[in-house]
Amino acid sequence: MDLPRSADTSLGRLDMSLRRDLPEPRFLHLSRMTDHRGLWEHSRYTTPRFEHGYCTDDNARALIVIARQPDPSPQLIAMARIYLNFIRDAQRPDGHFINRRSSSGAWSTHVGSDDSQGRALWAAGTAARRGPEPWMRSAGLQIFEKCNFRSPSPRAHAFAMLGAGEVLEVLPEHGHAQGLLEQGVSRLIMRNDPHWPWPEERLAYDNARIPEALLVAGSILSNEALVAAGITLLEWLVSAEAPRGHFSFTPAGGWTRGEPRPGFDQQPVEAAAMADACMRAWHLTGDQRWRDYVGRVAEWFIGANDRRALLYDPLTGGCGDGLMPDGINQNQGAESTLAALAVLQHAATLR
Repeated sequence: MDLPRSADTSLGRLDMSLRRDLPEPRFLHLSRMTDHRGLWEHSRYTTPRFEHGYCTDDNARALIVIARQPDPSPQLIAMARIYLNFIRDAQRPDGHFINRRSSSGAWSTHVGSDDSQGRALWAAGTAARRGPEPWMRSAGLQIFEKCNFRSPSPRAHAFAMLGAGEVLEVLPEHGHAQGLLEQGVSRLIMRNDPHWPWPEERLAYDNARIPEALLVAGSILSNEALVAAGITLLEWLVSAEAPRGHFSFTPAGGWTRGEPRPGFDQQPVEAAAMADACMRAWHLTGDQRWRDYVGRVAEWFIGANDRRALLYDPLTGGCGDGLMPDGINQNQGAESTLAALAVLQHAATLR
């Protein structure tokens, strides 16, 4: 479904024409993508692709989304139990996490990527602070404390820092969490180039997690310079990803200066990262523009995008897997669905 071609795509006027109609986050599709073991990773349209199995990455994302949901229903709490147990079972005796699990329930023998380690820590920290049942908060903290995280990746560190920030919100003197936060800051160094301050040669994926992690570190460590760096990077990223008045996110293949825009396929996970970072900036600064950006990210899912295409299904809560040159990827995998739900959770709090 597309918006009419006469729809205005300027930021200000889309604010009036679309934001009133932002849908609610709905969890029907997430529920049908979940069984007693965990969340299936991929789907063919709306049907889980069992042959691809499960991954810790997506179960971590799912736990974060459910833990953030205000007054979760008994069904959502039951799903949160499944996701938390998945992450706990994925953790090896040495504290690292396996990322892959087959449809039969068999775990891979390999440790997952650095990103999966960081996301698992983020989910564990979120459960430690926001778990809807007391045992979830205890289990989340135990998982977090067991992991000894090391990585050269700025993005993986950003994920781990977000988890550490959650722990420090409830346990301000937690040494392991403080250490992760301080260790991560050293990996997120801005370039001394006003035209390209980004700490990497090119934008990749989940980009706004990097400025968000700086904002978390700066606020918790009472370091105004880190907060200022996070705001500067986020302002730059918004200018790079909204060049034509609406959000036009970095495509799956990444982007650097000199490459054409818009690029495809644009991923919902990029929108979720942007909404989280802008929400964080709004809470820290009180600057209304960050609040407005959250609404504009939400509008991306319902047509304020480069193809005026509807990615989110307001009846089921499923979300297409990407914005393509000719429309949308109709598959509704776990990552994309969770990204849309996370953004619409924020939008719901802003009404």
